[in-house]
Amino acid sequence: IKSALVTMASREEVTLSEEEVRSRYGHLEKMTDLVAVWEVALSDGVHKIEFEHGTTSGKRVVYVDGKEEIRKEWMFKLVGKETFTVGASKTRATINIDAVSGFAYEYTLEINGKSLKKYMENRSKTTNTWVLSLGGTDYRVVLEKDTMDVWCNGKKMETAGEFVEDGTETHFSVGDHSCYIKAVSSGKRKEGIIHTLIVDDREIPEAVE
Repeated sequence: IKSALVTMASREEVTLSEEEVRSRYGHLEKMTDLVAVWEVALSDGVHKIEFEHGTTSGKRVVYVDGKEEIRKEWMFKLVGKETFTVGASKTRATINIDAVSGFAYEYTLEINGKSLKKYMENRSKTTNTWVLSLGGTDYRVVLEKDTMDVWCNGKKMETAGEFVEDGTETHFSVGDHSCYIKAVSSGKRKEGIIHTLIVDDREIPEAVE
């Protein structure tokens, strides 16, 4: 087709060349079967998961951060699940496809066997996250409280632990900036240990994800 006829609301007819149609609407053609998008915050970063499901062919495509992880072109069974891994620590993720009624489908994401909501709630108890800008660069620092591992922009940092008078300090560097995470007991059983990030002697407020 050399051109396409587009009828506007005002009933004016506008002729677009094939090239213009492709540039304007080409991305819709590629993603017509996109049914779900999730964002998952892990220690090494926030990952985007996209899922395409063709309800006529049964096609299933999973993208993680824009990279194709799974592609199945013809699936006789329209319901089921797809399992794959996300991030540097190869966290297990599963997309469940369930029929709701007739031709309607529901898509749910599980991380490490838990619903995304439950996983993120649990994660907020086991990790601390800070987002800061240093010299025009944005950094996301994550502390895994159970292992005391520190991640910064997707990389596990080299750290040095030190006992101090009122708790512990975990030291590391971001570029030429000296950083440490101070762990101090809150004195309250429910609150447990309070972790604070100090960069160049400045306290960084914790981020809520």
